[in-house]
Amino acid sequence: MQTQKIQRKTSHGATKLEEDIWKVIDQIHALSKENKNAYPNLKSGINSKSDHPMDSTSWANIFTKLEKIDLNAYFGALSSLYAVLDPMLKDRFIENLPKTLVCILSGRQDCGLEAELTKTVSLGLGKPFLMSLSSLRSQTCSPPETEGREEEPRSFLRSYLRMGDLTTAEQNGFEEMVLSMLSHLPLSGNLISALNNMVDTAVTYLSQIVVKVVQTPMDYVKIGLQYGIRIPSIDENEQCYQGDLKQLIMWGMIHNVSWSFGNSLVDIFLAPEPSLCSYPGPDCQSPHSVFSRGYEGANNDSEDNHDILFKCDQHNLARINDTMCADILSGSRSASSTSVFTLCQALSPLTPAEIEQVWSNTCYAIQALVAPLLSGPSNCDLGDTQPTLVQPSPSNTSAVPPPPPPARVARAALSLNLLVCNYANWSENSAVDAGVLTLCSDNDREEFVRQVCNDATLMKKLLSDRKNSWLWGYCSNSSADLEYMVSQFCRYESWMAQPTVMVDASLLAFCWSLDGDRLKMLICQDVGFFNMLFSNPQNIWLIPNCTEIRPPPVENNMNNLVADSCRYSQWHDVTLITLDVMSLCIRLDPHGFSAEICSNQTFLSELLRNDANAWLEQHCATALSAPPTDPPSVFSTPDWCDYHTWMERQVDPTVIGLCWQHDQLAFQKNVCCNMPLFEKLTMEPQNEWLMSSCSDKETMEVLPQVCKYPDWSHPIIVDMTELALCAELDPHNFTAVVCSNSTILDNLLANLDNTWLLQHCANASNPAVGSGTGGEGGGGEGGDLMGFRPSVQCQYSSWSTDLPDATLLALCWDYDQVNFASSVCHDAILLSLLAQEPYSVWVSTLCASYSIANSTTSEPESCLARQLVRKFNWTCSVDFTSVCRPGASQREALRVILRCWVKTLRPRVEELLTQPMALVLDQAVSLTVVIMVALEESQMTSLRVTENIRLSVLEAVVLYLERETNFDNKRVLLQCFGKVLTSLMQTGRDVTSDGFFLIKEYFRLLPDSVRPVLSAVDVTTVRQILQYYSRNKDTLQLTSEYLSTMVSVMFQVHLVKDFSLFPELAPLLCKASPADIQALPPLQTSTNVRETINNNLLLMSMAQRQAFGRWYSQAMGPLNITSGGLSFIRDTGNLIVYLPFHNFQHLSAAQLLEGLEVLESNILSPLQQEFVAQRLFGTYRNLTADHFTRLGNLSCLADPDDLLVYRGSETFSVIQDTILTCARQGHRLPSHMISSLFLNSSEFASPASIHPDRLAELAHFLPLLGVDFLQDLSQSQLLPVLPALASVSFTTTQASIIVGKISSSNTLSAPGGLQVLGSLIIGVKAETLWTLTADTLLMSLPAMALHTPALSPPQANVIATKLWSSPAVIGWLHKVEPLLASTPLLSVLPRTRLLVTNSTSTFIRHWNTQQAKAIFNEVLVVKPKLNPEEFLTVGTVGQGVACRRLKKFFYTNPSTSSLRRILAFLREQPGPLHMSLKKCVIEELYHFEVFSDLLGDLGAEIALTLPVSSIKKFPVALMDTLRRMVIQDPHHFLQLPRTKQELLVDKMVQRLGMYTGVFTEREFRSLGVMATFVVDEVFVQLDRRFFVYNLDFLQGFCYTAAKRDLVAHMLEEPQAFGPVQHWDQVILNQVDRFLFFLPRAKLQEISPDLMTLGRIERLFLSQREWENGDVGLHCMKGRNQSEKSKLFEKQQFVLQFFLGFLTGAPGLIPSCETLHTTAPSLWPAQSLTDMSTAAFSNCLELMGQDPFITSYQHSVLLKKAKEVHGPVASFSPSVVAQLGGLAVGLSTEELGTLHLSELSSIYSLGSVTTWSNRQLAVLFHTVLNSTKMTPSQLDSSTLVAVGHIVCGATTAEMHKFNAVEFTKAVLWLGQLRLPCSEEQLLALVGLLTHSLAFGPTSSWGTDVFIEIGALAAGLPDMSMSALVKEQIEGITPLAISMVPPEKFAVVFDQSHISMFSYEQAVAVTEDQRSELSPVQQTALAMVLTPWENRPVDFRGRSFGLALSPCPLCLLLGVLMLLILVPCPAMP
Repeated sequence: MQTQKIQRKTSHGATKLEEDIWKVIDQIHALSKENKNAYPNLKSGINSKSDHPMDSTSWANIFTKLEKIDLNAYFGALSSLYAVLDPMLKDRFIENLPKTLVCILSGRQDCGLEAELTKTVSLGLGKPFLMSLSSLRSQTCSPPETEGREEEPRSFLRSYLRMGDLTTAEQNGFEEMVLSMLSHLPLSGNLISALNNMVDTAVTYLSQIVVKVVQTPMDYVKIGLQYGIRIPSIDENEQCYQGDLKQLIMWGMIHNVSWSFGNSLVDIFLAPEPSLCSYPGPDCQSPHSVFSRGYEGANNDSEDNHDILFKCDQHNLARINDTMCADILSGSRSASSTSVFTLCQALSPLTPAEIEQVWSNTCYAIQALVAPLLSGPSNCDLGDTQPTLVQPSPSNTSAVPPPPPPARVARAALSLNLLVCNYANWSENSAVDAGVLTLCSDNDREEFVRQVCNDATLMKKLLSDRKNSWLWGYCSNSSADLEYMVSQFCRYESWMAQPTVMVDASLLAFCWSLDGDRLKMLICQDVGFFNMLFSNPQNIWLIPNCTEIRPPPVENNMNNLVADSCRYSQWHDVTLITLDVMSLCIRLDPHGFSAEICSNQTFLSELLRNDANAWLEQHCATALSAPPTDPPSVFSTPDWCDYHTWMERQVDPTVIGLCWQHDQLAFQKNVCCNMPLFEKLTMEPQNEWLMSSCSDKETMEVLPQVCKYPDWSHPIIVDMTELALCAELDPHNFTAVVCSNSTILDNLLANLDNTWLLQHCANASNPAVGSGTGGEGGGGEGGDLMGFRPSVQCQYSSWSTDLPDATLLALCWDYDQVNFASSVCHDAILLSLLAQEPYSVWVSTLCASYSIANSTTSEPESCLARQLVRKFNWTCSVDFTSVCRPGASQREALRVILRCWVKTLRPRVEELLTQPMALVLDQAVSLTVVIMVALEESQMTSLRVTENIRLSVLEAVVLYLERETNFDNKRVLLQCFGKVLTSLMQTGRDVTSDGFFLIKEYFRLLPDSVRPVLSAVDVTTVRQILQYYSRNKDTLQLTSEYLSTMVSVMFQVHLVKDFSLFPELAPLLCKASPADIQALPPLQTSTNVRETINNNLLLMSMAQRQAFGRWYSQAMGPLNITSGGLSFIRDTGNLIVYLPFHNFQHLSAAQLLEGLEVLESNILSPLQQEFVAQRLFGTYRNLTADHFTRLGNLSCLADPDDLLVYRGSETFSVIQDTILTCARQGHRLPSHMISSLFLNSSEFASPASIHPDRLAELAHFLPLLGVDFLQDLSQSQLLPVLPALASVSFTTTQASIIVGKISSSNTLSAPGGLQVLGSLIIGVKAETLWTLTADTLLMSLPAMALHTPALSPPQANVIATKLWSSPAVIGWLHKVEPLLASTPLLSVLPRTRLLVTNSTSTFIRHWNTQQAKAIFNEVLVVKPKLNPEEFLTVGTVGQGVACRRLKKFFYTNPSTSSLRRILAFLREQPGPLHMSLKKCVIEELYHFEVFSDLLGDLGAEIALTLPVSSIKKFPVALMDTLRRMVIQDPHHFLQLPRTKQELLVDKMVQRLGMYTGVFTEREFRSLGVMATFVVDEVFVQLDRRFFVYNLDFLQGFCYTAAKRDLVAHMLEEPQAFGPVQHWDQVILNQVDRFLFFLPRAKLQEISPDLMTLGRIERLFLSQREWENGDVGLHCMKGRNQSEKSKLFEKQQFVLQFFLGFLTGAPGLIPSCETLHTTAPSLWPAQSLTDMSTAAFSNCLELMGQDPFITSYQHSVLLKKAKEVHGPVASFSPSVVAQLGGLAVGLSTEELGTLHLSELSSIYSLGSVTTWSNRQLAVLFHTVLNSTKMTPSQLDSSTLVAVGHIVCGATTAEMHKFNAVEFTKAVLWLGQLRLPCSEEQLLALVGLLTHSLAFGPTSSWGTDVFIEIGALAAGLPDMSMSALVKEQIEGITPLAISMVPPEKFAVVFDQSHISMFSYEQAVAVTEDQRSELSPVQQTALAMVLTPWENRPVDFRGRSFGLALSPCPLCLLLGVLMLLILVPCPAMP
């Protein structure tokens, strides 16, 4: 040692102080010199390692030798230590001590000499301190155990912290002494005043010094707790684990939550003992807690139990940034002392591993210090004061040993397993210390479970000590092998083999929790087992409801028997088929037996070889001749009478009646006796019978159901009310059965409420016995209550040593009350003993009540506690009942007194505390509570901390949530601590006044927080959220987005965990998205779930219903449907209707007919309707009129041949009425149906003889009868049916005939004359309208607007120009609004000032764009300084704002809110926005930083104006926003050019990650109308299951030519429908219009028998219905003429091939009705000409309107027309109007002979676009000749009617046109692609520049250019080249395309082209483009693809082909732009 000292001096240059320090270290080391072997180990370092760790014996030897050391040596060492401390203290030793300790605890070896000294002193001199603590502990040792009493050894602190039993004689004596002193204390005013002054002085003094004394230690504790309790926070994935109570308190301290635990601390330390009870209930802790070792949160799974504070091997410690050290080191918070700052500095550089080392070593050191105070000794030998090593460090760390010399090698410390948790020794030793058991379970969990829980022998040994009963719960909640434990401990057979041995309540609870079903079955089925278990009163809580144990339903048993026995496919060996099996199958499965056995003659013959089976022949003969019928469905009480669900749902009155009839007993208990449910049911008028039925409970009809005497012999609990009912109504049988059978009586007496049976049976057996309590007791001395004798069995004197059981106690009270009260109620010791048992706690309460009731004085008994409180004049709200009852504990009385004193003292103390002191005290109290909660979690105290602070926590959180404005903090509280807060709300026995405060906060979440927060809550909280929503949904005002997200979380997260939530989700089902619905867990078999869905299904959208159908179909295969029975549809309910058709098609006709009621109440898809109709009408031929009435419109889908079988019967009239109803409702019907059922009747051969009533019935079929039929009708026939005709859609010619016949008597000018015409208004001649007054027209306009088809352009022009010519039109705006779109701009311009200034309704009318622009310009004249807010008030005129003005509005107030208001205003405009306005919005807002935030506010119309080059740069969030906008408003997407549609969708699909893999249903539906515009490579990956199951849905989309080919291929795939030649009728119904996608070769493979004329007609009707829909209308517009021609050719091929025209078969001659359902052009010309004259004449107008009639057909049809109507010159105006396009086939000479005197015939020919120039010239002059007008006399309506024929006028004639009239007609003419020459267009434009028209071109605005449309192409070159930006914006795309190519290149330079909109640029033709220069082409490409690096032409069919001008040309073009743009004045 001396050598080492010299080396230290030499090497380190030690000073004198260092020398002294080393001497002290060596001196302390020398204290252990007596044990040299232990000496080196005592000096081993913290991190020292050894290959040979010492065993427990070595440690024992060390401590044995240490005890022999003389303590005087320690005093010498202390003296030397004192000598060196003085200079060290002057050298900042104390200030650096925290840093030194941290270094030591972290295990580092370079901590310095002072650290070596500190380490040596702390370990080497710690022995005396530990010995003194052990001495203190020994003073609390209990005396030796007394007989019959086991007392747990107690330690010094455990005595107060309730860690053991507190009942000792010494304590009782002490308590009596204190109470006696207090009761005899002479109180005076002076004494009380002196005591108060003393308290005031103490508080004042403490407030001055406590802050300095307490703050620093508190900061140390706070830092330690912040490290050990890692507070949960929301991570980057928006996830957060659930924090516990101590984490919540720590979080609150950081976030300024005002915790107030003062009163809670009083409740914790001075709370009364919890009252015991004999049964589990809301006011008593459940017996299940018999093995619970802590509060509920402590026993949760590992996910929620993150931090056990008193655990030394923690690896989840917080980081320094999460502690207050971070604020101290950063300077944002000042440290309370230098040492705290030093501590933080020392901790900051440590690594996480070093932090864990510090925590571990500090933890073990603290445990070593407090262990003697908290742990109990194994014995009470006072001579043994040696401290026990309780918790050494684990193997990877070490205790803090003496510092080793530098040259020495340290050795490792022993592991916890070797030192303490030596499980191998536990099986051998006599006893295992309970403290050691707890220590090992907490710190060595995994090994503990393996060694203890999985070792039955060791478990039994440990459980022999009742203190270890917590092991049951510990092991059952661990990872132990639970099956093994159940097999070892839950051996019920061994229990029954030892009936005298009581089963421990803990063991029973363990088996019930893990093996409850089996245990319940045994209890309910074995009387002996029942009696044995419940002979122990502690097991009473477990008595199950054995009425729930019932045999399985007969139906299930039958199904199982059939499935097991009747496996006909396995019946191969007839010798093995017994008579019993065949009889069983015949009885339970008659259909299957008949089909499989009787129908199989070969197998039947084998069976009949056995003579014993001879009877089978007769049976099969009968079965085959008369097939067996299905047995009626059996009413299932458990399924229908589920009373527990009736409160939450609507119950059908029929079900209520059935349950009353079949289940009266349960009905009375659950309905009649349940007032809330009873009141709810009786609110329904149909349930009012319940009021009388439920009140008549004593009827004898109830007795057989109530008095089930045989069941009472089983161990079941029978309600007292049932017994009383039976005893009163059936006394004879009751007495005979119950009183004479001791087994039944014993079973009934298991319910203590039934003890009255003893007296009842005694009275029955001996009528002389009274029911009173005569004699000395209830029964008297000699009373014999069925074997119970109070005088014999109620031995009260022995109860003090042997307490009675629960039954005896109750019997003695009931039947020997006087003796009971005198012997028990006045025995305080006995009362105290009874009060400690759960089953007898009621005795004290009843005794107290008995004493008061029998007391002769009015004063209650004296109560010392109450007297002392009154004596000291304390006021507190303390309940003295528990301490004033007989036998009350003195300890409880003392606690109540102290509690009252503290509560009285607290207000005075709070007044005296200073603010700093109060803050410090609050923090100290909060930290104390955190530590106590941690102690409670670790089972180190039973103070019920959680229960006592519960209300304080909730109140503080309520206050915080009300005041906090930072939502992020609120979110953390809800998301990370929601579970613990909910558990606190439910834990207590009382309920807070605002119990739903937390639940309310969940409904205030921000939209982006709803999903993560609700996903984190537990199921209990979810249930409360749903209940709160259900009660308050009408007042919550939640957004749709919130509700949608909420239900999505419920479905995807919580419902998966707990299926029972589904009924509570019922109010939210309507908010679920289809995707969420399909993601539901598999609950299809649940009756409650199905009923809940069915009850809410009709409230949902169709998409939601179909989603539920798809979900339900997952468990509904074809076999389930076909075997479902006749009632399958009715049993399944509404859901059956929304199954995918793939499942729905398996329903049989019988099932459909039986379930017709369900089908009627739901909406069938067209495919389902067709299937049901064909299946029913094709199967049954004997349906009744009632069936047809119920089937309704389904009859219209039947095959006409199936309906004709009813001709001549009463049913046929019902069928006809149904078909007529379909026609009135607008359904398109096949011609064969109409003809066969109606039009083929002979009555139509003579139209004049048809009665008006019959005409009214057939009104909707009259258009099919044609012009000739209508002409034969008389005025007298038409006038009565005019109301019916007014709603029928006639053609213009037909309507004109009818109007002409009735107008002679019904003057059109009369008031209401036009209104009664309805849709016939289109037949009124324009000439006639012009003669009517304005009043007449105004009155009829609203009615005209309601009908379709609308007025023709000439008619609209006549009415509009006539009305707007009157100055009074300003006041008629509400009436003329229907025709505003047809009103010429020239008529509006003169009225704009009045419209702005004198009319209040101008800004709410639906103006067209040019009118709105004109009016808005006038607004600017009136208000030149219009601001953004005023702009928002112009309403519908806002669409007319110019770009420069809108830009000004944007920049005037560029805030996000202002921009959003403007965008919302634009979205609300009634009509489509002009392309220039949309372009302006995009260009101006694109440069704003908030553009991405505004995307969702643009709306689909504006957003889709964005170039694809910009859209493709969108991130996922913005792209998804765009997707949602298009889905919500697909109309604008469908109007885009086809190529832009495809490119846009392609970019969207790529960005949203749908480009690879299967194209799933979710992805398809998420794209909506865009789904079919994906690239072919994506579309071909479409999920085939989705494709096949949703064909009817897919038929509503738009498909390109390539997609149509793909669909055709997919239809023939094996996973779809397979080859075409195998298709049947059902498949064709599904394929429907997709049939036109098949190539011709495949079409020819379809069976011709299937493709009847009726099916072909329905096919064309389906196609036409799609084309007239929103998607089809725009889809067909987007197709070029080539695609349309191909579709026509395919349709023509289908019709002509399957009708035999292409196969040489005799051609079918169509009827006029057939042509209406197909098209005339589809038929061969020969077939059309072969039609009858009447049919041909009726369909002439239809032929004239067919655009696909070929030139050959023109000539053939014209020839036929001439045969029918004579020479062309003789054609009437009506015939000319019908000719339409057929007139193109007339020669010029014939055209010249036409009579074109009426505008209707002129308009008919003027609408034709295929005239030649010669024909146009002839027609124009024919018009002039027929009308007797000159060109100058042509008015606007005539010019509108002339249409394309205007180009037949010469330029000279055009110059003579009336400029004003022509300008009024230009609105219509500008929409036509006029075939005029450039000179003609120039002449027409010249008319527009007239001063009375629009004036000079330079003055035209955007509105004029929009109005004139295509005529803008006729502007002179100079005028067109001088156009400015606003004028160019008004040029329509049609006008752009009509500019001659050479002129286009001249008048539009690159600057003009750059002003084009995208739509204008797309309209540029190839011829025009070819004339452009490279610079012009570049400018054009820049418009088409702005911000692109290379120009891409969107107009082509390819994806992004680049333009190819030479690079040099492009460069020169850009340079030219740079030169010309700044210099506009250059020539």
